[in-house]
Amino acid sequence: MTGRGTPATALLARQGITHTVHAYRHDPGHGCYGQEAAQALGVAPERVLKTLVATVDGRLTVGVVPVAAQLDLKALAAAAGGRKAALADVAAAERATGYVAGGISPLGQRRRLPVVIDASALQFGTVLVSGGRRGLEIELAPADLVRAAGGTVATIAQR
Repeated sequence: MTGRGTPATALLARQGITHTVHAYRHDPGHGCYGQEAAQALGVAPERVLKTLVATVDGRLTVGVVPVAAQLDLKALAAAAGGRKAALADVAAAERATGYVAGGISPLGQRRRLPVVIDASALQFGTVLVSGGRRGLEIELAPADLVRAAGGTVATIAQR
């Protein structure tokens, strides 16, 4: 990897998890960070996962779903053992994770939040998640993502 690392890449290095870092030039005018990453890197959008922070019964929880899908808040709540979920305020998400919106990684967060990864990720040999800043993606095996994030797997995406 070239350039400055992030807490996400540092976590993977500490855990000895094989991964590849992909950098691309982020266009501030592009509205959808995940779709931009898929296009810039020439990767199917189903393999590029976005990290969304929600509140489940008032507790911050992370949902990781393909960029081509939407987060099913009801399914996330159920997977996290709660009843009601809503997307978190951007400022609260940034404070808790230590990352800026559009670059929030499910790995190496400032405050360890519960992470739920959509089951569709398991069908691929590798998936890509934010590396902790806009224009930086980490490619790794889905099982390694689950392990490194301390996450659980459930169907939480709506297509």
